[in-house]
Amino acid sequence: MYASIFVAVLAGALGASPAAPARETPPAPGTPKEFKLPPRQEFSLPNGMAVTLVPYGNMPKVDVQLAVRTGNVHEGPKEAWLADLTVRLLQEGTTTRGAEQIAQEAARMGGTLDVGATADETTFGGTVLADFAPQFVALVADVARHPKFPASELERVRNDLARELTIQKSRPGTLSLERFHIALYPDHPYGRLFPTEPQLKGYSLEQVRGFYDANFSAARSHLYVVGQFDGQATEKAIREAFGDWQKGPEVVNHVPKPVSQRAVHLIDRPGAVQSSIRLGLPAVDPSHPDSMKLLVTNSLLGGSFASRITSNIREQKGYTYSPFSSVTNHYRDAYWSQVADVTTNVTGASLKEIFLEVDRLRAEAPSEKELAAIKNYVVGTFVLQSSARGGLLARLRFADFHGLPDSYLENYIQDVLAVTPADVQKVARDYLKPDKMVIVVVGDKKVIEKELKPFGKLMVVPAK
Repeated sequence: MYASIFVAVLAGALGASPAAPARETPPAPGTPKEFKLPPRQEFSLPNGMAVTLVPYGNMPKVDVQLAVRTGNVHEGPKEAWLADLTVRLLQEGTTTRGAEQIAQEAARMGGTLDVGATADETTFGGTVLADFAPQFVALVADVARHPKFPASELERVRNDLARELTIQKSRPGTLSLERFHIALYPDHPYGRLFPTEPQLKGYSLEQVRGFYDANFSAARSHLYVVGQFDGQATEKAIREAFGDWQKGPEVVNHVPKPVSQRAVHLIDRPGAVQSSIRLGLPAVDPSHPDSMKLLVTNSLLGGSFASRITSNIREQKGYTYSPFSSVTNHYRDAYWSQVADVTTNVTGASLKEIFLEVDRLRAEAPSEKELAAIKNYVVGTFVLQSSARGGLLARLRFADFHGLPDSYLENYIQDVLAVTPADVQKVARDYLKPDKMVIVVVGDKKVIEKELKPFGKLMVVPAK
């Protein structure tokens, strides 16, 4: 070893370069194993609440999560973020416990109790040490079922949300997302991402309680327990903590009818050194037979680091640092979108290259080699995420939310690997139609307006 070092140093001193080590070819990926859902116990309480118990893993920890089928989708036309306000106040204590006491009890169990809302669901739960599963179930039930909604905290929480609103509305990516949703979902809650500040500050406790009473119930809830736990003691705790919860309102699905028309929505940000681009259109949701093919197609086109759009406008041209595409799912609804923050002077060039890649995939199927690498990425990501407690819980929750059978998860790997180059091209042709894509750009109007005109009808939208 020392002789080799001496020769390398000597060669450098004499002006010669030591021979570079031969580049080794990485080993070929192995054949993915079949994914099998672990044994689980499923039952419903008399009040309609569903329960899934999954003994899993070797770590002495357990994930407990209550998913309630309500969120922003159940807000009225003038109630944007009422769900968010309700969720924030749910964390301010119950009729028997203050917020600090809840935090301390969860900490003694080795975790925290978190509450969060999305467009479609509200969740309560966290991770604690395995021995505390029954006690944590009871704590989750108390927070979900017995909110105090303290009047003393209303103004503070509203002000906190108002500050967050101001911050979010200052971000170009948020502005592009808002406009994109307005275009796709007119007259639907999905199209109302943000309230005005006066609207937010005007919400009352009566409105919060009314939203809670109308939307939180056993009939809309599903409790998941995944990890190491005493099954008998945990089931007993579930029945005691949730058994007398009122059945309440059933699930209401506000399935939208998205629209998509080729146009360019320009939001002016004078002096911006970057343009925030977002484009896309409605797509098929996970219940559709083509959804898995669309997932693979998205990963190849823009949804992975090795994707074509990323290679083009990031690696080859340096227009942007982190472009990405994705499929966003709601119940019986979905959309595909591509996002990129690009240097202002290449706004038009970036759009040209993105559409070039879409058109190229529609015109010509990818090679077997390129597609194989993408499929291995999709499969590897699925296996990695599903091997953790939280990941497995999320997969089960996803399937339950969308009404998918066990075969969706158990055949996931085989279905991904079965996608062919012809399938990818067909999906691109059938669903990624450039003439139907909504384009939103947030940037300096005086610099980029001319560049945008070739891409469709230009609509200048004032920033709110």
